[in-house]
Amino acid sequence: MRKIYPDAAAALDGLLFDGMHICAGGFGLCGIPERLIDAIRDAGTRDLTIASNNAGIDGEGLGKLLRTKQVKKMISSYVGENKEFERQFLAEELEVEFCPQGTLAERCRAGGAGIPGFYTKTGVGTVVAEGKEHKEFDGETYILERGIFADLCIVKGWKADKAGNLVFRKTARNFNQPMATAGKVCVAEVEEIVEVGALDPDCIHLPGIYVKRLIDGSPYDKKIEFETTRERESA
Repeated sequence: MRKIYPDAAAALDGLLFDGMHICAGGFGLCGIPERLIDAIRDAGTRDLTIASNNAGIDGEGLGKLLRTKQVKKMISSYVGENKEFERQFLAEELEVEFCPQGTLAERCRAGGAGIPGFYTKTGVGTVVAEGKEHKEFDGETYILERGIFADLCIVKGWKADKAGNLVFRKTARNFNQPMATAGKVCVAEVEEIVEVGALDPDCIHLPGIYVKRLIDGSPYDKKIEFETTRERESA
């Protein structure tokens, strides 16, 4: 089965359609599938529902799709440093479903495991619980959260072999791994593709069976979400 494609546009060919649901990996600007995001922007696909921890920052990451008004709904844990995300939300131009970080990760993991829903104490007594089923277990109240299963998952890995086995680097593993399983098709971009057998099997975070299409997106420039500096102290 052919998995390696020459670029992001080729890897997404035939997969995009208006109104689709996408799971996008990454945390802030760490581990985001930036080549695939650019390809979705260039394709002009609209009315997207995107599940992602956040929407990057203005002009970077998913912020690019917000700027072009291609996103109808975000399922996220916070607005973060993205002013356009905030503006569209307050202006009621964008539907936002806020979801606690751990709950969002578990909703994706559950969707990928074929679990339609689960109960959690997180959010009980807050606006997160409004409209959701409540149930008592051992004298404690829990709310029902639905699993997430998308039309397409886009993720960013550190290394992959030609069979699609992926290794994520540090923080990038937080959301990329569960989201990669939570959709009909997973497309991954990585910094390096190696031969089958070059990766230690014990270090593989995502088996290649989940990855249907793969690109080498290198080289990448490390982007900083929020930079704080100070003047150098004199000796």
